[in-house]
Amino acid sequence: MTGVPDLPAQGQAPRAGPSTTIWALAPPVSLRSLLSPTLLALAGLLGACSPSPAPQGGPPGGAAMPPMPVNVVQVSPRKVPIVVEAVGTLEGLKEVEVRARIAGTLQQQLFREGEPVQAGAVLYRIDRAPFEITLDAARANVAQAEARVEQSRRESARLAGLIADKMITQREADEAGSSVKITEAALLAARAQEREAALNLGYADVTAPITGVVQRSIRSVGAYVSPAIEGGVLATIVQTNPIRVRFALTEPEAAQVRKGRAHEVRLQLPNGEFAKEVGKLDFAASVVDPRLGTVQLRAELNNASGAWMPGQFVRVQVSTGEQDAFLVPQAAVMSGEQGRFVWLIGADGKATARPVQAGAWLGNDWVIYSGLAPGERVITSNLIKLRPGAPVQVAPAAPAAASQASR
Repeated sequence: MTGVPDLPAQGQAPRAGPSTTIWALAPPVSLRSLLSPTLLALAGLLGACSPSPAPQGGPPGGAAMPPMPVNVVQVSPRKVPIVVEAVGTLEGLKEVEVRARIAGTLQQQLFREGEPVQAGAVLYRIDRAPFEITLDAARANVAQAEARVEQSRRESARLAGLIADKMITQREADEAGSSVKITEAALLAARAQEREAALNLGYADVTAPITGVVQRSIRSVGAYVSPAIEGGVLATIVQTNPIRVRFALTEPEAAQVRKGRAHEVRLQLPNGEFAKEVGKLDFAASVVDPRLGTVQLRAELNNASGAWMPGQFVRVQVSTGEQDAFLVPQAAVMSGEQGRFVWLIGADGKATARPVQAGAWLGNDWVIYSGLAPGERVITSNLIKLRPGAPVQVAPAAPAAASQASR
């Protein structure tokens, strides 16, 4: 075909011509030579992604792991207090309302709210003028009654002489004697009114009925007060030293308290420790609350420092005696589905879980009543890593601790 060059046969050189395009054919390339670099690259990538073989430095033949080092404490029985704990509410030894006993206007308040007051101290003053007037009127009535008594007595004495001479009738003499008694009775009534007026005047000064801390004033100066208005309550005084704590125990706990001889009561401080001041039980109910199954108790404690306040919720610890028990650090006692337990080092050097009956805390230790034997070693470290039957060994003492022990 015109314009289309003839391709040379394989292995022949092309012919040149003015209108001929020269074709240069490369030597023949096989398919295997084209795919070999690609396959090599893919093999390299797959080799990089494949997991590396396990290191050969581990224990040969699945050898056992070395024992885990742990700290231990060797337990022995000792005398510990028998305690029962509960949540209680503080209340004042006495709590008295200060009331207005007469009607009138408050003129003065003679105390500062929240400060202690002594029994008999004047707290308020009510307007005295109306009661002074009433007292003066009552005294005047007494004077008039006394004058009538004197007059009736003189009249009765005069008529007594006339009746002897039969100058008057017996009826007139009897009427004179009755007049004396009537006037004497009127004198007694007038004197009673005088005492009542004096008493009301004394009520104008409202005094503290007990020694304690006076609370917020309910009525302010200038207010009209009366026994008929809200009962006449003006303020409340609470005696906070000594102070009482009221709490409840379950039936078994209450029975344990009743069995004990010494009932020492302590309150827990804000820092978690129990106060050194010891109180005594002063009331224990003789019935069980059928709704809650608890028994109400109350104790009285010294509060000279004023640290405790009525209405405050506190934790109460009641000590009823002593018994033999073990003390284990708090961190060593763990909780499971079956209750509390500890880890021990057995005779074969392996970890063993032991259920225990734990009581209350004593300082930084937990009181264990049963489940341990004297001389057993309780594990106190690496507790989360332990498994039943795991080999353990006692960790060597720290150099500082060893040097202190040698001293």
